[in-house]
Amino acid sequence: MTQPRILEVRTRILKKNDELAREMRREFESLGLLVVNLVSSPGTGKTAFLKETLSRLLARGIPAAAVVGDLETDNDARRLAASGVPVRQIMTHGLCHLEAEMVRAHLADWNLADFHYLFIENVGNLVCPTSWDLGESVRLALLSVTEGEDKPLKYPGLFNTADIAAITKIDLAEACEFDRETALANIDAVRPGMQVLETSVKTGAGIEEWLASLATRRAMLTP
Repeated sequence: MTQPRILEVRTRILKKNDELAREMRREFESLGLLVVNLVSSPGTGKTAFLKETLSRLLARGIPAAAVVGDLETDNDARRLAASGVPVRQIMTHGLCHLEAEMVRAHLADWNLADFHYLFIENVGNLVCPTSWDLGESVRLALLSVTEGEDKPLKYPGLFNTADIAAITKIDLAEACEFDRETALANIDAVRPGMQVLETSVKTGAGIEEWLASLATRRAMLTP
């Protein structure tokens, strides 16, 4: 009887999380705040990608903030804070994902109406974060060329729940013998028609396309 009991408890926890996430999403969207949840494996370049995003938004006078999830240390939060935007660190102390309540608690004393964008850098993991809604309007799945082309097939749950996919570190594609066409075909096989960005923080490739996509999605919100 152990397994059914575990499943019952997990179902209740997820239901509570989803109810809170829906409430948070309504609040965010009512403020015209576009919330983006970034999910990837460790080493994909998620923090560097987000730092470049935040730096470019700040340079244009567009207000943004970020919360960062990690098991331990505030290394990523300090890296992102160097961009000049407000950043909060969420330490999960071993938990492999963020939950809606964690995010809400770390936003408690921010005036969210001051921001156009809120970015949530999730814990580096391709499985656990997939099931947890954080109240985001956009979920971005990141895949680096150093990981190979088959990640979408191995972890379809993430790509099925994502709104946009970003292939990172494309400046290393040739050195890694990355098969671009296979990677794109694999993403399309899992989530047909999903927007895919090919990006490099080092060269700047794809970053403007990413920012344009964010602007379009934010314009669709109805405060």
